[in-house]
Amino acid sequence: MSALDKVCDEAASEVVQLCQDLIRFDTQNWGEGKANPERIAADYIAEKLAEVGVESQIFESAPGRANLFARIPGKNPDRPALVVHGHTDVVPADASEWSVDPFEAVIKDGCVWGRGAVDMKDMDAMIVAGVRALVRNNVQPDRDLIIAFFADEEAGSTYGSHWVVKNHPEVFEGASEAISEVGGYSVDIRGQRAYLVQTAEKGMEWVRLTAHGNAGHGSQINNDNPVVKLAAAVARIGEHEWPTEPPAATRELLAGVSELTGIENTEANRDKLLAELGSALKFVGATFQTTANPTALDAGYKHNVIPGQASALIDCRPLPGRNEDALLTLKELAGPDVVVEQVISGVSLETPFEGDLVDRMKEAIEAEDPGATVLPYTLSGGTDNKALSELGITGYGFAPLKLTGDLDFPAMFHGVDERVPLEALDFGARTLVRFMVSA
Repeated sequence: MSALDKVCDEAASEVVQLCQDLIRFDTQNWGEGKANPERIAADYIAEKLAEVGVESQIFESAPGRANLFARIPGKNPDRPALVVHGHTDVVPADASEWSVDPFEAVIKDGCVWGRGAVDMKDMDAMIVAGVRALVRNNVQPDRDLIIAFFADEEAGSTYGSHWVVKNHPEVFEGASEAISEVGGYSVDIRGQRAYLVQTAEKGMEWVRLTAHGNAGHGSQINNDNPVVKLAAAVARIGEHEWPTEPPAATRELLAGVSELTGIENTEANRDKLLAELGSALKFVGATFQTTANPTALDAGYKHNVIPGQASALIDCRPLPGRNEDALLTLKELAGPDVVVEQVISGVSLETPFEGDLVDRMKEAIEAEDPGATVLPYTLSGGTDNKALSELGITGYGFAPLKLTGDLDFPAMFHGVDERVPLEALDFGARTLVRFMVSA
């Protein structure tokens, strides 16, 4: 057995326990500053790293909102460093909707169940397991690794990566590239496993619509009702047809699916090609155009009182390069009687599916799953790579998981009964170790 194989075995041997431990920390994040602070998870990770002699730093952006960093020296310190990062917050979970306790991290049906199992305490566990195994066995990566765990990713990263980039950019000194969540997972295409590496992600424009009017009695005629103004604006935005402009990664993915299936890559066959991706269609299908979904409404306090104000939240995800156009369109659709306030804004990202780092991803996957295909794709959501891009760091989604076709993986993100297969964690820990060593 080679030294690297031994490291892979050790990482795989403890990744499930690490994932369970992390899930059991209730780090729910409701947004707008309301969260169960991530410090408890950061302290746990710091302790696990310290056990193998790795020192870490923790920076709090607010009480308990912890961001952790550690640096693993590489054999070639002259090379730019690689950032390997995760986030330790999770979206809220209503236990009454789940079949298990969302923070118990039970093992059932060959999976670890719990909030964060795929978003993204599985990857957090893979990172920690990999680093511990590398350091214990004195196996150095080729270049410096900057290990980072952020707070607040699920609410726009105000207390996490964006705060760190602004207040502690020195922790990323010398870094040129980064990897994180929502990429490197497999889909089954006619019996052939294809791993989707995220090379692009849509932008983010979370806005609040506010309509003002005359408050009054609900029984009276009122031609200045803010609820009516708001409802009309929300309907226009929700029904708007955005132009189809698929980014390069989406086009390349369809070309790859075409090659695997023999389905001609034409506009007329687009739906057929997308159908071959199975449940991954939920991520990919939203990357052909900008989207804008109304997600919350707030108005009034009593049945017979017309309020003086009504508001709504819109989750807009612009295509790469279309943030400004999207905002202008939202304002036009909202109309003159509704104020559009920008709450959270995030840049879109797009990088070519080529180069040394991509080659190392392919090699790591090939070593653990010989004969597999690796394809690029665009993520319809967003990651902390947005913040790192402000420092000139190029980010990819690479949290490798070998999945079975019966798991609706995209539905696990923010969904009920979130879970990750034990075999996928094993594969992910091994693949990530190989990648971190060679990258």
